Parts: sequence; C-alpha cells; structure tokens
Amino acid sequence: MPQNPRLPTDPPALSVVLCSHARPDYLAVCLAALAAQQDGQAEILVIDSASPPIPAARIAELASQYGARLVRTDRAGLSLARNIGLAAAGGAWVAYLDDDAVPAPDWQARLLARIAILPADVGVVGGRILPRWEAPLPAWWPQGLRGVLTIVEWEGCGEVGRGTPPEVAVYGANMAFAAQPLRNVGGFPEALGRIGLRLLSGEEEEVVARLGARGLRAFYDGAVTVGHSIQQQRLQPAWLLNRLLWQGATDALRQRSLRRTAAAAGKLAVQAPLLLWPVASSTLLRARCGAAYNLGYLRGWLGTPLTQAAA
Repeated sequence: MPQNPRLPTDPPALSVVLCSHARPDYLAVCLAALAAQQDGQAEILVIDSASPPIPAARIAELASQYGARLVRTDRAGLSLARNIGLAAAGGAWVAYLDDDAVPAPDWQARLLARIAILPADVGVVGGRILPRWEAPLPAWWPQGLRGVLTIVEWEGCGEVGRGTPPEVAVYGANMAFAAQPLRNVGGFPEALGRIGLRLLSGEEEEVVARLGARGLRAFYDGAVTVGHSIQQQRLQPAWLLNRLLWQGATDALRQRSLRRTAAAAGKLAVQAPLLLWPVASSTLLRARCGAAYNLGYLRGWLGTPLTQAAA
C-alpha cells in the first residue's frame, strides 16, 4: 500500500493507467510492484476492460487492496480502455503499463526524473522493456522478429528516430504521455489496438505520429525499465504467423498505400504456396511470416475479415 496517500485535492504528478481484461494474476504482480514505490506523486488507475464476472471481481479486489482507482467498461478494446484511463487521469503526465508488465523498483522515480528535465516540445517517453520468459525462446524464432514480443533492450537514451537505434520505439508495455497533448489529438485511435482475438496494433505509433505532426517529439530512456511477461503460448509458430498476419492488416489500415498494396500482391503471388504449410511447423518460418504479412496487408486493404493464419 502507498505509505503517503495523496490527498484528494492534490493533483498528482503522474497518473499510471493499467488496462486489464480477465488477467488478475498478472495484474496482482504489477500492482504490487507499483505499490512498493509509491510516494504520493502518482495515482494508479485500473481499467477493467469488459472482464467476465469472476475475474472482474478479483480485479476489483486488487484495485481496492492496492489503493488504485477502478474504472470498468463493458465494451472490450485496449485503445478504448486507454482512452477511458486518459479521461479519468488527473496527472499532467499519464503513463501506461501492460497488466503483464512489472515495473523495476525505481521505475516511477526514473520516469519522474526524466519528465522533470524534458524539453517542452517532448510529449512522449518510452522505456526499456525486458523479457520475463515463461518458457525459453525457441531456437527457430527469427532473430529479427523478437520485437513482435514487445522487447526493447537498449540501455541508452535519446530522441526516438534520431538518437536511438532503429529497433527502439514507444510500446504500450511502458510508455508515458503529456496528458493534455494526448487529449488534443483524440487519444488512441479505437479502430486500432487489441479487441479480443483481433490482434490489430499500431495505435501507439499512430499517436506518436499525430503528436509529431504537432511538433511534439518522442524520447526514449532505457533507465525507465519494466519486465514484460512473454507467455508460453506465444512461443509457437502459429502465434507468430498470426501476429504477422495482423501486423499486415494494421499497416494497411494506417497507410492504405496503392504502391504498397501492389507490392504486397506481387510478393504474395510468389509466396502463396508457403501459406499451405502446416502452421505448427517451424520450417521456412521467416519466409512464411513474410507471406502471412502480405496476406494480412491485402485483406486489411480490402476490408476482408481476418481469421487465424491456419485458415
């Protein structure tokens, strides 16, 4: 529990938003790690994103136990839940953690220290995301696709896209925004982001791009660190193929480029036989991921409903 609870009339320096759908066990670990570092400068909000009754009751218990404010929505959707958290937040900055992320003991102090020295034209801070493996990463996993597991291991700091390596980006497992500019761009686009089994993504990139169009830069600080649970069920060829299928659809929805669509169609004409491969096989997986991505791009551009990569 926080040792110095904030008075109701005091505006917090930071609001921490945790969005959760039916995963109270992960949420419990995240809340415990946050509560251990509270000093009255932050408020914690738990957004229950349409959890069924039994996990919803447990989520409510956890919010109460750790002094967090609970807001429930009966409509599922990660971007929607994040926007509900943004509307309820009282802090000048709003940080978002995935419910399966575990902030380092100095996470809050490091984030607040970075915010305190940021130039006025920085509206986003992303942080380091280290894997908490629930099973070993398989040897067949393509090295260049570790990023789809939401892993950012660079220890340095700098402006995203300029002073950082190409693989560094702002990801939802560990990110913070200046609250009012985020509200000014409409928050997170609810046409993107996870909703149940729909694995659309790209909502963080879209928000960063919209803020950038208004002259606000994104900064990365590797000292602001969380651990991120990598579930065992994700470490399967079928999951990876499905993730790339949805990434293609995401990119089509965000960009809708005729040139990219034509390129995807041309590549898929050659790659099509790879789609017939058993999804449980790890053979030729990198090439099959490319085929899944291009199929997802075409389906996203055409507005065709997506199914699992096995279909």
